[in-house]
Amino acid sequence: MRIPRLYHPEDLAVGLQVPLSAIAFQHAVRVLRLRQGAPVILFNGQGGEYQASLCEIGKRSAQARIEAFVEREAEALLPVTLGQCISKSEHMDFAVQKATELGVAAIQPLFSERSTSSLQGERLQKKWSHWRGIIVNACEQCGRNRLPLLHAPLELESWLQETTPTALRLVLAPAARHSLRQLSAPSTSGGVSLLIGPEGGLSEQEIKLAQANGFTAIGLGPRILRTETAALTALTAVLTLWGDLA
Repeated sequence: MRIPRLYHPEDLAVGLQVPLSAIAFQHAVRVLRLRQGAPVILFNGQGGEYQASLCEIGKRSAQARIEAFVEREAEALLPVTLGQCISKSEHMDFAVQKATELGVAAIQPLFSERSTSSLQGERLQKKWSHWRGIIVNACEQCGRNRLPLLHAPLELESWLQETTPTALRLVLAPAARHSLRQLSAPSTSGGVSLLIGPEGGLSEQEIKLAQANGFTAIGLGPRILRTETAALTALTAVLTLWGDLA
């Protein structure tokens, strides 16, 4: 069995004995049924990973003894920020999970005209924490030792005005004349900002607004894709063409 990877959101160092979080304990001891002495890998999102072994396993808690540090990274060579308009819960969850697995550097949830979710206040904070948990789980699974940045949700117009000027800015639009292959490769320092609409897509006005803020409209072929499929496909295409996929 592959050695389980567990996220530990605190400082780590060789020689320390650290308590597992409630979520890590549930996964390692209750689900995987690991026993004392079982090897695990800990990471805290700050780079690298730590080889450790379980110790002092109780009914509701366990600790891990850190034995070695491994300077291993699995980050994409090209930083991509995904501007994902908020969609139905399961579709948004899928987009966040798969974008993390593929190597996205940052995720920006966006409110747009056709966003189906009107999140505010405490409900919005809970949803953000839920997406953060999906990112952690995806990093544990895919071997990333750095968590993608998950920004607080913004209105689409606000984000368009804040995007990095040096980035290659792309917006998916079914009627777009350009394809990725027609564009010049972006610099790794500037990266790519990728805008994906919600169910029903971006409105014509929103696409024009994106273009007015330096975004290039691109298409992904003759077929219409669902929002979660569009995010996955666009990110894969960008990282295959200009990054380290394939």
